Amino acid sequence: MFDRTENLAGNQIISYRASDDMQWFTLVGIAPGNPARPALVKGNMQLYSVAQSRSQALEAHAAAFATHLVAGNTAKSHVVAFAQRMVQPDGSISSKLHVIELGAQAGQSPFQKRQAELFFPPDFVDDFPVSLHISEKYGVIYVVTKNGLLFVYDLETATAVYRNKVSNDPIFIACGSPSKGGIYVVNRRGQVLLINLNEPAVVPFISGQLSNVELALSLAQRGNLPGAEALVTPKFELLFSQGDFKAAAELAADSPKGALRTRETIAKFQAVPAQPGQNSPLLQYFGICLQRGKLNAFETLELSRLVLSQNKKVLLDTWMAEDKLECSEELGDMLQNVDPDMALRVWIKARANNKVVATLAGKGEFEKMGKYCEMANFKPDYSYLLQSTLMSNPQGAVNIAIQIGNQSPPPLDFNAVADLFLQRNMIREATSFLLEVLKKDLPEQAALQTKVLEINLVTFPNVADAILGQGKLTHYDRPRIAQLCEKAGLYMRALQHYVEVSDLKRCCVNTHSIDPAALIEWFGTLSREWALECVKELLISNQRQNLQIVVNVCKEYTEQLTADSIITLLEEHKSAEGLFYYLGSLVATSEDPDVHFRYIESAAKTGQIKEVERVTRESSFYDPEKAKVFLMEMDLPDARPLINVCDRFDFVPELTTHLYQKKLLRYIEGYVQKVNPSNAPLVVGALLDQECDEDFIKNLILSVRSLLPVGPLVEEVGKRNRLKMLTPFLEHLVSEGSTDPSVHNALGMILIDSNSNPEHFLTTNEHYDSKVIGKYCEKRDPNLACVAYKRGNCDFELVDCTNKNSLFKLQSRYVVERMDHDLWAHVLNDENAHRRQLIDQVVSTALPESKNPEQVSVTVKAFMTAEMPQELIELLEKIVLQNSAFSNNPNLQNLLILTAIKADKTRVMDYVNRLDAFNGPEVGEIAVGNELYEEAFAIFKKFDLHVDAMKVLLDSIESIDRGSEYAAKVDLPDVWSQLAKAQLALDVGAAVASYIKAQDGADYNAVIDVAKKCNDYEALVKYLVMVRKKVKEARVDTELCYAYARINSLGELEEFIMTPNAASRETVGERCFSEGLYEAAKVMFTADSNWARLSSTLVKLLRYQEAVDAARKANQTKTWKEVCFACVDCEQWRLAQLCGLQIIVQADELEEVSLYYQSRGRFPELLSLMEAGVGLERAHMGIFTELGILYARHRPEKLMEHLKLFSTRINIPRLIRSCEEMAAWKELSFLYIAYDEYDNAAGVMMQHPDAWEHVSFKDVCVKVANVEVYYKAINFYLQDHPTKLNDLLTVLTPRIDHTRVVDLMRKAGHLPLLKPYLSAVQNCNLNAVNDAVNELCIEEEDYQGLRNSIDLYDNFDQMSLALRCEKHDLLEFRRIASYIYQRNLRWKQSVELSKKDCLFKDAMEATAQSGDRSIAEELLNFFVAERNRECFAACLYTCYDLLRADVVCELAWTNGLIDFAMPFMIQVLRDYTSKVDVLVEDKKDRNDERVAAEKEAVEQQMNQNLYAQLLPAALPAPGMESTSGAFAPGIPLHGMAGYGPASVSPGEYMPQQQQQQQQQQGYF
Repeated sequence: MFDRTENLAGNQIISYRASDDMQWFTLVGIAPGNPARPALVKGNMQLYSVAQSRSQALEAHAAAFATHLVAGNTAKSHVVAFAQRMVQPDGSISSKLHVIELGAQAGQSPFQKRQAELFFPPDFVDDFPVSLHISEKYGVIYVVTKNGLLFVYDLETATAVYRNKVSNDPIFIACGSPSKGGIYVVNRRGQVLLINLNEPAVVPFISGQLSNVELALSLAQRGNLPGAEALVTPKFELLFSQGDFKAAAELAADSPKGALRTRETIAKFQAVPAQPGQNSPLLQYFGICLQRGKLNAFETLELSRLVLSQNKKVLLDTWMAEDKLECSEELGDMLQNVDPDMALRVWIKARANNKVVATLAGKGEFEKMGKYCEMANFKPDYSYLLQSTLMSNPQGAVNIAIQIGNQSPPPLDFNAVADLFLQRNMIREATSFLLEVLKKDLPEQAALQTKVLEINLVTFPNVADAILGQGKLTHYDRPRIAQLCEKAGLYMRALQHYVEVSDLKRCCVNTHSIDPAALIEWFGTLSREWALECVKELLISNQRQNLQIVVNVCKEYTEQLTADSIITLLEEHKSAEGLFYYLGSLVATSEDPDVHFRYIESAAKTGQIKEVERVTRESSFYDPEKAKVFLMEMDLPDARPLINVCDRFDFVPELTTHLYQKKLLRYIEGYVQKVNPSNAPLVVGALLDQECDEDFIKNLILSVRSLLPVGPLVEEVGKRNRLKMLTPFLEHLVSEGSTDPSVHNALGMILIDSNSNPEHFLTTNEHYDSKVIGKYCEKRDPNLACVAYKRGNCDFELVDCTNKNSLFKLQSRYVVERMDHDLWAHVLNDENAHRRQLIDQVVSTALPESKNPEQVSVTVKAFMTAEMPQELIELLEKIVLQNSAFSNNPNLQNLLILTAIKADKTRVMDYVNRLDAFNGPEVGEIAVGNELYEEAFAIFKKFDLHVDAMKVLLDSIESIDRGSEYAAKVDLPDVWSQLAKAQLALDVGAAVASYIKAQDGADYNAVIDVAKKCNDYEALVKYLVMVRKKVKEARVDTELCYAYARINSLGELEEFIMTPNAASRETVGERCFSEGLYEAAKVMFTADSNWARLSSTLVKLLRYQEAVDAARKANQTKTWKEVCFACVDCEQWRLAQLCGLQIIVQADELEEVSLYYQSRGRFPELLSLMEAGVGLERAHMGIFTELGILYARHRPEKLMEHLKLFSTRINIPRLIRSCEEMAAWKELSFLYIAYDEYDNAAGVMMQHPDAWEHVSFKDVCVKVANVEVYYKAINFYLQDHPTKLNDLLTVLTPRIDHTRVVDLMRKAGHLPLLKPYLSAVQNCNLNAVNDAVNELCIEEEDYQGLRNSIDLYDNFDQMSLALRCEKHDLLEFRRIASYIYQRNLRWKQSVELSKKDCLFKDAMEATAQSGDRSIAEELLNFFVAERNRECFAACLYTCYDLLRADVVCELAWTNGLIDFAMPFMIQVLRDYTSKVDVLVEDKKDRNDERVAAEKEAVEQQMNQNLYAQLLPAALPAPGMESTSGAFAPGIPLHGMAGYGPASVSPGEYMPQQQQQQQQQQGYF
C-alpha cells in the first residue's frame, strides 16, 4: 500500500490499523528509547492517506480510527486517536492522548481537535501504551499499557473517565470486541481478559464521583446506558418550563433507554397550545422522534390518530414502509375501518393472533391462515371456524380441516370433523379431508381408513378404486372392503383383498370385468398352490375364453408354478393348443430337453409343420433319439423335420434307410445335393448296404462332384470292397486338374493293389499324401513304403518302418543325409532299441562315405547332444587319427581332447603329445577345470604360457619349490610377482624378497595386512620404502609412519614427518593412542596440531599442566571435560577448577560436571567451582540454579542470601523442588513469591510457621488467584495470630465475601473480634454484616450504635431484630423495637409496645405516621379510658388529620372533655370554611374558561395541512404545490389548493367538542 517513513527504520512494528473506508492507515513501531531514559521505549507512527498518497511521521505508541457524528451534521466524521509518551528536552516525560479529525467534509461542522493528559502513577514511569481501541458502541477510547494500566477516555471530549490496573503481568496484545463494546487483552501468563463497561454503573460513576453530569448524559445518550433518568428528567422539566419545547423534544427523543418517551411526555406536549406562526410542540416532538428512528407504541397510536383524523393514511403507509412505527393491536383496531389490509399487516407484526386468523378466514385465505398459525404457534378455535365456513366455502372448510389434521395433537377428533361433512352430504369434501389426514398411514387410523373407503365404494366406486390404487392406506378392514369391492364390481380390488381361496376362485372367473394385465399381475401375489387352483378354475369355467389369460399367466409365472405342473395341468385338460402356445414362450429360453420335445410334439399334433421344421433346425436341446423316433412314427407329409434331426445328430444312415424304404428318393437327392453334400459318403454307404442300384449311386456321386469329400467316400466304399467302382470318377477328377491328395491317394492305392508300376507313380506323382500311401504300402512292400516316406520327409515313419524291417544301412544313410537335429535326437534316444545297430552303420558306412563337412558337423553335434562320449571318441578317432580329409581340423582335435577329458582321462596326455593343431590356452584351462594339472602344465609349457604354467604349479599343484625353480629358470617379473603372492601367506620375508625382485608394489594393501597380522613390521618397512618409490598413496605413507612407531624408530618417524608425505597423521596418532603408543601419538598429534587429542595423550602420560595448556589451545568442551575429570580423579583441584570453569559456562554440560563431582563426594570443591562460576562474564541461569541447589543441600545458611541476590537469574521451578526436598520453607516461600505463585507461597507460609511473616503474608495474600486462600488465611490467623486478623481483613476487604467471613467467625465463636472490620465494611449494606453489627451492639448494650446502624443500613432481618429488642431489659432497646415496627408499617405493634412502656409521645407519633384512622381512634379511646386528659389533647393535635370530628365530639361530650377538645373543633370548622371558599372560586374560574374557549373556537379554523410539518424536507405533502419542492418547518405556507388559510396554528386543528371527547377517553 505504501512505503515506510524514515522514522520507522529499525523499528519493531507492533501495530497496523486501517479505517473502515480503507482511506487511512497507520503503522506503529517501537525503537530504543532516549539515552537519558533507556527503559522507556520510543514510539513512532506513520499516518498514510490513500486519497492524497502522502504519509506523515508522528511520535506515538498506539493509534486507532473511528467515526463520530458531530451535533448538527448529517454524516459522520472520520477521526484518528493516538497516544504518545516521550521524553521532553528538559528531561520530563510527556504523556498525551490526541483525537483529530481526518479529511474534514465541506458543509459540515468540523470535529474539534481534542488533547488530554495520560496520567501515569509514579510506579509506572517507564510504562508506555501498547494498544488503543475505540468503542463505536459507547464512544469511548481504551488505552492499554505494557504494565497493565487501563485508561478510558470519552471520544468526543477526550475527557478521562477511568483508570485502573487490570493485569499484574505485562500486556502483549489487545483487540477490540465490537459486539460487547469492549476489548480483549492477552498478558504474559497467557490469560485472555475481556474489559468492558459496566453499563449500570457508568452514569452514576461519572455523574457522582467525577461530578461531570454533561459527560454522563452524553455517554448515556450515545451508548443507550441506564441510570440517566435522574439526570434527564430535571433537565427536561427545566427546558419545558422555560418554553424551549424543541430542545425538550430533542432531549426526550434522545433520552437513554427511552426514559422520557412516555404517555406523560406526550400529554405534556398535548397540553401546550401552539403559538401563532409556530409549529405545534407535539408535532415538533413527533418530527424529531421520526428523524431519530422508530416510534414506540404510545407515540405511534397518538400520531396515527392525528393522521387518520385528517385522512392522510398515505403518511402511515410511508412510515410503515420505513419501519418508523411500532405495530400494536390497538393500532390495527384503529386502521380496520380505514384500510383492512394495512390493519392485517399491523396485526401480523403485533402478533394479534385472534384477529389475524379471523380476518384471513373471512377473506378465504385459509392457506395463509394455516401458515400464519404455524409460524406464530397459535391455536385458534377451529370448531367455530370450521362450522362457520362449512356452507359458505366448502373448499375453505376442507383447508381448515386439513390444518386441524396436520397439528399434533389435533385439536378436534377426525371422526367428528368427517361427520360434519357427511351430515351435509359433502362426500368429496369429507374424502379430501380424510385422505389428507391419513397420509401418514398409522395403525390407529384403521377405522378412519375403512370409513373413507366405505363411503366411496357405496357412492363413487371409481374414487375408491383410485384411492386403493395409490396404496397409501394399509390398515383398513380388508375383508369388509373386499366384500364391498365385489358388490361394486371392482373384482380386481376384491381379489387383492380376499384371503380365502374359495373367494379368489369365485372372483377370478369374471375375466370380462377385469383388466387382463392386472389379473396377470395379481397371480404373482398368490402362492403356487392357490395360483394353480385359480388357473384350473379358469380352464374349467370357460377354456376357450380364458385360454389366452391362462397362457399369459403360465408364461409370466413359470418359475413360480414350475413348467412340469403347468404342462401336466394343460395335458389334463387336453389343451394341445394351450400347450403349444405356452411351450412356445419357453422354448426360446429353456434348455430342458423335455420342453423342446413336447413343443415339437404339440406343434406336430396341431399341424404347425413349419414350426416343427424350425425347432428341429434351430434347437439344440431336445432329445434327438426321441425326436427321430417320433417323427418317423408320425410320418409327416414333409420329411424336412426328420432330415433336420438326422442331419444334425448324425442319424444319416437311418435317415437314408428310412427314406429309401419309403421310396422317397427325391428327398435323398435333395439332402445330398442341397442340404449337406459332405454327408454323401454316408448316404452312399447306406445305399450300398441296401443294395441300391449302382447306376443310381454313380449318378448321385456325379451330381455333387467337387462338393463330395473324396476321402470319406473312398473309406466308405473301401470298407465294402467296391473301390474300383470309383475309378472313372477319380480319373475324371484328375483330368479336370484336381490336386486333392485324397483323389491321388485313391488312385495310388488302386495302382498298388493292381501292381501297375507303382514305383513310377510314387516317384513322379507330387499330389498324394506320403504318410497315407506309405502306411498303405508297409504291409505290402516296405521298400515302396520307404520310397513314399523319403519323398515326403516322413522321418519318424521311415525310422519305424526300417526298424521293423532291419533296414539300418538305409536308415543310417537317410539320417546322415537328412542332417536334422530332431531326427538325430530321436534315433539316438536311450529308448531306441536299435540305436547300436544304427551307430555301427553310421561309423562304418554312412559317415566315411560322406564328403560333406556339414553332414560330419551335424553328426558330431548329434553325438555330443546325445551325451555319448565313448561313441563320439570312436567316431572322432576314425576321422582324426586315421588319414582323412578332416585329420588336421582344429575343432575336431579340440573336440577329441575335450571328449577324452570328460570320458577317458587316460588318453588325454597321449592326445596332447600326438596332436599339434588344437587350441592350447583353452584346452589347458579346461584341463585345469577337470583337475588334470600335469596335462595342463604340459599344455601351457608346450605353448610357452609361463604365467599360466606358474599359476598351475602354485594354485593347482601347490608346489612352491617347483614354482621357485620354474621362476628362477624363466626369470620373468610376472612370474616373480605370482610367486610373491603365493609366498605371502607362508613367509612374509620371502614374499617381500620376491616382490623386490619383481619390483612390484601393486599389492601393497595385501602385504600391509599380512605384515600387520604377522607383526613383521621390520619387513614391512623395507617393502614400503620400495613401494614409495613407485606409488604415491596416502595409505603407504600412513602405514610406514605406523610401522616406524611400532618398531619404536621415533627418530626416523620424526625425520619422515618432516619430509613431504601423504600420511594421515590423525589416523596414525589415533591408532598409536588406542594401542598405548603415547609417545608416538604425542609426536603425531603435535605435528598435526591436534591439541584436543594431544591433551588427551598428555593426560595418559600424566603431564596435567601440559594437558591443560593443550586443552586451552583446543578450546573444546569435550577436551576440557576429559582433562577436568582426569584432574578430579588425581585430585589436581586447581587444574580441575580451571577446566571446570570452561565447561560450566556451557549450560548443557553443567549437570554432567556437577554429577561427576557429586558421585565422588567432592562437594566443597564443587561449591568452590560454582561460586567461581557465578562471577564469570558468561555465567548463565544454570550456574546460579545449580549453586542454589547445592546451597540448599549442603550450605542452607547461604541459600537465602543467594536467592535475594540472584532471584532473577535462577530457574525457580527447579530450585523450588530442591527446597521442598530439603524442607527450606522460608526460602521456598520466597521462590514462590518471586515466581508469582502467590497461592503456593501463602500455602507454605500457613503450613510452616517458620516461613511466615505478617507484612510479607499480607502482600502475598492480596495477589493470590484462588479466593479460597483468603478464607484459609483467615482461619490461619484466627488460630495462630488473632491479634493481627483485623489488619489482614483490612487488606482483603475488596476481595473477600463479607457474608462468608461473618458466617466463618460466627461458627468459630469469635465474632466480637471482627468489630473493627465489620464497622469498616458495613457501608456495603450486606445482610450478614448488618446482622452481625446489630448483634454486637445488643450484646454491648450500645443502643445509640444500634440506632445508627438501623438508620444507615436497612438490609437486615428487621422482624427478628425487633423481637429481640422487644424482649431487652433496657428501655432504649424497646424503643428501637417500636421504631423497627414503624419502619415495617406494623403500626399497631409499635403503638402497643409504646403504650406498654408508657411512651405516649412515641405512640402518638407512630399513630400519626401510620395514617390509619382506626389506630388513632383506638389510641384516643385508650387515653380516655386511662383518664389521661393531657395525652388526650396532645393526641388530638398530633393525629389531627386522622380523627373524625364526630367521633371526637362524642368522646369529649360523654367523658367531660369538651374543654380539651374545643381547640380541635375550632380548627376543623376553619378548614371546612376554607375549602368551601376554594370550591366557589374554582367553579367561577371554570365558567370563565369555558366561555373564553368557546369564543376562541369560533374564531379559529382547522389547519388542513397540519401534517406536512412531519414530512422530510425534500418530500412535499400530498396535494401541496411548492415551487421549490421543499419547505422549512415553521415557515407559513400560502396558496395551498384545497385547504384553509395557512396561518392557522398547528395546535388549533381540533374542534372543541372533539378535544373534550378525547380528554374524556384519554390519549393512551
